Amino acid sequence: EFHQLFAVVFVDPSGRLNLCADVTASTYNQVQYEAELSMALLDSKADDGFQLLLMTPKPMIQAFDHVVHLHPLSRLQASCHQLKLWPELQDNGGDYVSAALGPLTNILVQGLGCRLHLLAHSRPPVPEWSINQDPPKHKDAGTLTLGFLFRPEGLTSVIDLGPEADKPEAADFRQFWGTHSELRRFQDGAIREAVVWEAESLFEKRLIPHQVVTHLLALHADIPDTCIQYVGGFLDALIQNPKEISSTGEEALALAVRCYDDLSRLLWGLEGLPLTVSAVQGAHPVLRYTEVFPPAPVRPAYSFYNRLQELASLLPRPDKPCPAYVEPMTVVCHLEGSGQWPQDAEAVQRVRAAFQLRLAEVLTQEHRLQCCATATHTDVLKDGFVFRIRVAYQREPQILKEVRSPEGMVSLRDTPASLRLERDTKLLPLLTSALHGLQQQYPAYSGVARLAKRWVRAQLLGEGFTDESLDLLAASLFLHPEPFTPPSVPQVGFLRFLYLVSTFDWKNNPLIVNLNGELTAEEQVGIRSSFLAARTQLPVMVIITPQDRRSSVWTQDGPSAQILQQLVSLAAEALPILEKQLMDPRGPGDIRTVFRPPFDMYDVLIHLTPRHIPRHRQAVDPPVASFCRGLLAEPGPSSLMPVLGYDPPQLYLAQLREAFEDLALFFYDQHGGEVIGVLWKPSSFQPQPFKASSIKGRMVVSQGGELVMLPNIEAILEDFAVLGEGLVQAVEARSERWTV
Repeated sequence: EFHQLFAVVFVDPSGRLNLCADVTASTYNQVQYEAELSMALLDSKADDGFQLLLMTPKPMIQAFDHVVHLHPLSRLQASCHQLKLWPELQDNGGDYVSAALGPLTNILVQGLGCRLHLLAHSRPPVPEWSINQDPPKHKDAGTLTLGFLFRPEGLTSVIDLGPEADKPEAADFRQFWGTHSELRRFQDGAIREAVVWEAESLFEKRLIPHQVVTHLLALHADIPDTCIQYVGGFLDALIQNPKEISSTGEEALALAVRCYDDLSRLLWGLEGLPLTVSAVQGAHPVLRYTEVFPPAPVRPAYSFYNRLQELASLLPRPDKPCPAYVEPMTVVCHLEGSGQWPQDAEAVQRVRAAFQLRLAEVLTQEHRLQCCATATHTDVLKDGFVFRIRVAYQREPQILKEVRSPEGMVSLRDTPASLRLERDTKLLPLLTSALHGLQQQYPAYSGVARLAKRWVRAQLLGEGFTDESLDLLAASLFLHPEPFTPPSVPQVGFLRFLYLVSTFDWKNNPLIVNLNGELTAEEQVGIRSSFLAARTQLPVMVIITPQDRRSSVWTQDGPSAQILQQLVSLAAEALPILEKQLMDPRGPGDIRTVFRPPFDMYDVLIHLTPRHIPRHRQAVDPPVASFCRGLLAEPGPSSLMPVLGYDPPQLYLAQLREAFEDLALFFYDQHGGEVIGVLWKPSSFQPQPFKASSIKGRMVVSQGGELVMLPNIEAILEDFAVLGEGLVQAVEARSERWTV
């Protein structure tokens, strides 16, 4: 009898009172789900299990992939009439929100089907009121919020299959889906009822639940779109390719990876080479699906008519914008070892250079590919994408480690050159392969990593963090998601990224990213112990992987303590702002707010001319008008090798840092930023003893009868403009922030 009337039954000792009379099935499923996660966390014997289980907040916007706000609640009165919930209304004393909640969630659970793992709901508690006043009205109770946790394997399905047309269940299927249901013949010959959703790109497919929810609520509950605020893909627009490129970010990445696979197979089967290729490995963010704005197929010219016009269009002219930014994708080509290899480091480099030249000849003559060979790499243009092939010999790092004593004894010692070569030819390809596999397991990883890097670079801090370090931060959210489950959409993953950055104790703990589960619990304990013992020799930000268990190779060159602290502070400020925006039932407003950098902290702002910013359209606030940059909508053959890696703002930054690195720090957003931020180093304003060798950027003044040097600010600002002539639009000195 209880089960006929209630979704959840928990009877008291008298046998007459259901203590869970007001508990919906969704709430009970959520309790079971949380208990299951908690047991798994306790069973894992994690060192920080108590902290994760009982001290880590789980706001709905971080715990669920998509969130829906229903407002105003008075609309649920019409839902009760539509669903004929008269007994439920009487049982709840006229509370139409409570009466409609169970039936509404049941409809959505049925409609979302295999896409849905868990549905939860949240509504503000009923406030207290004086017994001398009327109780608060249900319509004033705020907003009903629904949270959806999805299954990654079913989220992007564009079709909901129904029963065969001659089955009795077909009528129920048609009644449930209304006009969206239609008869379809499938490849196996079956004729079935089905619902097909309009979605082409992966971005659109992740938002199919939005179509499902709005359709079912309008059909069954008389709730129009105007009463539904669906929070699902607002942040995805920040990592979509500019408008002139037809493919979205995910499609461009997949296209580039397919082209790489073709090139890899081609290199494996090459004949006519003096040495055999033993392995081909990718070593670029595109090939692990984490490039913020993936490369589009390129054409090097603006004219299509003939080669003469193409060559003429490449000639520099004052009125012509800079060409498209084309970054080659690095591919490491390992050669087989044999006794023919020399044992001298310089001789090995010469053999590699000869192989690079021969490789370009073979690819050009036998496969008609555009190639450009140098002593260190070979650039290959294939199907509109440019790949930079670097030849590697497995023993070369060991040869570079050999140090000969005056007595002729040979010992092995790490050198900067050997460490750099080992990182680029061994560790980086292994990391790229592992993260490529992670993307295949968790389709949302790509979007999370790209959003994270877009935000860090938008804060002008991208120079302080390597691509690999940020990719590993994003990977940790999937490999170690406790107390959550791995995110299924980029939005949730980005919120958790901000929380991780702002709360992790970087000083006292290493971030262990256990790729492929290769590290055992005992090994992780040992890593933490050795970390504490060697803390003073390690970088401020330590990220450990199975292939790099001690040195944190991806953070050796940065960030500095000041840059890391700035990132932590910005993440701590951005997270509550973004959560508040996404949980606002009236809509999130301007979602780009947290991506805009705080310029008020800089001493000098250098404004750049948009015409010479090749990635101008990648800016947080895209320009209304820009310039043709020589991009193709579809891949195809090209007659000329495009200009590679030409980014005037980055070249200008390199000059600034070389000339003024002892006086100032320079910050820039490489994705279309129009402003370079300059911070004076505090030590640069201290009087320095006069030395003719260090007079650059300083002037000599007399203090206390002694000649000392101080920064010549006016001359330095003038140098900023002179170095960037044609690129710099204005130099804004914010003198209220500093004095000499």
